[in-house]
Amino acid sequence: MAYRKTPAEISRLEAAREHLIACATAVVAEVGWSQASVTAVADSAGIAAGSVYQHFPSKAALAVEVFRRAAGREVEVLGEVLHGPGDPVERLRRGAEVFARRALENRGLAYALLAAPAEPAVGAERLAFRRRYRALFADVIHGGMASGQLPPQNAGITAAALTGAIGEVLVDPLSAPDAGATEELLADLTAAALRCAGAPAT
Repeated sequence: MAYRKTPAEISRLEAAREHLIACATAVVAEVGWSQASVTAVADSAGIAAGSVYQHFPSKAALAVEVFRRAAGREVEVLGEVLHGPGDPVERLRRGAEVFARRALENRGLAYALLAAPAEPAVGAERLAFRRRYRALFADVIHGGMASGQLPPQNAGITAAALTGAIGEVLVDPLSAPDAGATEELLADLTAAALRCAGAPAT
C-alpha cells in the first residue's frame, strides 16, 4: 500500500514551502536574481541547501514562484485601483501613482521585478505580467473613451505605451534611489500618464 502523507505532514511541508518562498523573496529584494543562489536562500531560511530541492526542482523554478507571487500581488493592487471608485481619468491617475509609489517603497524587490538581470524563465514571466498590466490599463482607457473623457484611440497601444513608460521611468530611481525626489517624481509620472492617454490638462 502506497504511503500517504498525514494532514499534519502536509501542513508542515506547506508551511516550510511558504517560509522558503518568503526568504527567497527577501534575498532577491536585497541582492537581485543573479546573487540569490540556492545557498543564500537556504541560509536565509535556516535550512540545508539540499532541502530547497524538496520543494522546488531547480533554482529557476523557485525564482519563477517568487516572481509570480510578488508580481501577482502588484497586479491585484493595480486592478483594485483601476476598477475601483471614481471616473476613468481619476482611476488612471491613481493607478499610475499607486503602482509607482509601491515600487518606490520597496525598491529592491521592485527593481528585481521590473529590470534586474534574470534567467530566461523569469524573463518569460515578466512578459506575461506586462500583458496583464496592459489589459488593466486598456480597460480603464476604454472606459474613458466611452465616457467622453478620453479621445478615441487604440486602447491597447496606449496601454502598452503606459506600461513600458512607467517601468522605464522607475528604473533609474529604483537602482540609484533619491528618496527626496519621490513626490516630485510621482507628480511628473502621473501627469505624463494622463497626457499619454489624452486626458485634458487640469
